[in-house]
Amino acid sequence: MFEDIQLIYMNVRILRFWALLYDKNVKRYICLSLSCFHVATQLQYIFTTNEGISGIIRNSYMLVLWINTVVRACLLLYDHDSYLQLIDNLRSTYYELQRQRDVYINGLLNQVNRQGKLMARGNLFFGLLTCIGFGLYPLSAVERVLPFGSKIPGVNEYASPWYEIWFVFHMLITPMGCCMYIPYTSLCVAFIMFGIVMCKALQHRLRGLKRHWNKQQLAKEIVECFIYHQRIIDYINTINKLTTYIFLLEFLAFGALLCALLFMLMIVDSTAQIAIVSAYINMILAQILALYWYANELREQNLNIAIAAYETEWFTFDFRLRRNISLMIMRAQRPAAIRLGNIKPITLELFKQLLNTTYTFFTVLKRIYG
Repeated sequence: MFEDIQLIYMNVRILRFWALLYDKNVKRYICLSLSCFHVATQLQYIFTTNEGISGIIRNSYMLVLWINTVVRACLLLYDHDSYLQLIDNLRSTYYELQRQRDVYINGLLNQVNRQGKLMARGNLFFGLLTCIGFGLYPLSAVERVLPFGSKIPGVNEYASPWYEIWFVFHMLITPMGCCMYIPYTSLCVAFIMFGIVMCKALQHRLRGLKRHWNKQQLAKEIVECFIYHQRIIDYINTINKLTTYIFLLEFLAFGALLCALLFMLMIVDSTAQIAIVSAYINMILAQILALYWYANELREQNLNIAIAAYETEWFTFDFRLRRNISLMIMRAQRPAAIRLGNIKPITLELFKQLLNTTYTFFTVLKRIYG
């Protein structure tokens, strides 16, 4: 039912395949059980390993990704009805905009579909590269290592046939985790991208107000714009409610991981390991940048609603209409935004601060190590 909404179609389809959205079947319990078991073995490994600092950093990166994967899946199941309602709101609003048969709005819809499709495929491609990196890393090591550091008490994971069994298990579970983790991010970014389209559609509608319209027609159009603005605010607040704390967790975890991976680049001793660690860093940056770019754009387009409302020549309208436009301008100047832990809006400035802080801690580690 989403085939013509390419913005979300691929992500919803993958999450539905694993029964995390819409369908309720045994697949959701299989993927969650295997993921939780895998996380438990990783924790056991981290707490008992005698591996060097590079191995600990690398396996901590894997552990954070897998914990994040499990948390995302649990959030989808816990807030299942809210996510379905949000998807349904997007779908109904999409078709509502499409029915207007406006050239500008149809152009926005076509553009966001192309961008959403490209983003979903691009994120899956980066995920594939990371999966390949997980599989190739053991081949670049001098001794036997596994794609992920994991351990079961009483089992020597490096002795045959356990090593081969563990290796196959890791390579089978990796694509599953990738297909649970990445579509969630792509879907959340797709929600934000559609919010941008809604803001631009409202700006277009406001700029189309004509003072020579009859009073009744003008009043009706302004009231509809006012209601539509509130729908945009409610839509953004719903996204924020569902994602704000997972985004905060990722902000803290990925900042630490970027610092650790940069440090790991300095201490690894083979070209293959450098390439694999670089792929890990690129995956983190691609995930964060896409989110922060579009969240920043959503906030900017909310601010632009105030500009579009001011450009309507509102001062020529009668008192009641001027009041409605003034209220819209004042509300748009406090833009709805996606926030980290309901504390700070996600913007490119925040992304810059994350990179600056990461690099600062990296230079401190480098100096201590040197």
